[in-house]
Amino acid sequence: MRCLAAELANRRVAGYLMLWAWRFPERVPAAEASTTLGEKFRRSRSLIPMLVLIVGVIGSIYAGLASPTEAAAVGVMLSLALARVQGQMPWATFVAATLGAVRTATMIAFILAGASFLTAAMGFTGLPGDLASWIAAQNLSPYMLLLALTLFFIVLGCFLDGISVVVLTTSILLPKVEAAGIELSWFGIYLVIVVEMSQITPPVGFNLFVLQGMTGKNILSIARAALPFFFLMALGVALITLFPAIVT
Repeated sequence: MRCLAAELANRRVAGYLMLWAWRFPERVPAAEASTTLGEKFRRSRSLIPMLVLIVGVIGSIYAGLASPTEAAAVGVMLSLALARVQGQMPWATFVAATLGAVRTATMIAFILAGASFLTAAMGFTGLPGDLASWIAAQNLSPYMLLLALTLFFIVLGCFLDGISVVVLTTSILLPKVEAAGIELSWFGIYLVIVVEMSQITPPVGFNLFVLQGMTGKNILSIARAALPFFFLMALGVALITLFPAIVT
């Protein structure tokens, strides 16, 4: 389900980048000179390690040797091995990369800890469940119900991480969604997209804090940079609502 939602998001982003390149041609890197087919094959030899990495990660999943989470560890080990073979991983670089990964992971862990605390507080108050119950009790038409849920999830995502939003609300909303004639597989894709939208909304969008920790930039500048992608996801929600066959 997340894979399909990610594919839809990738297509929207690709379309946005095409329009951006057309609007600002002076900021697009110049195209390289044309090369012969033989030269392209010779240059492609440098891609062989990358192909080995991709085949190793995806192959371990399809061969049943690793779960998707474990395949990430397979990718790390293969990357280290390839870098070592190619002589591109001296000890100093390895130590710097390890410390950088630890800092990033620690930063994300602290954000998750804060989000978990806020989730526990919100769950204790019962506010998300009460709001979900109130929306479900309004007897809205399917389109109005989806509009209300979209606004609800976006606002809730300003303060909670995505998993918490889903866990605290879906058990209450699913019976109403099913009664409205909305297909549950479609609703699952819709939910993934809307929750991802909510993670880039200030003031407490989870992904905004992750980007701030990685870049050191002001949270407001990051939110402004993420705004076009928020609208792209909103457009995606509108499209799958008007044309549900995109999902089903």
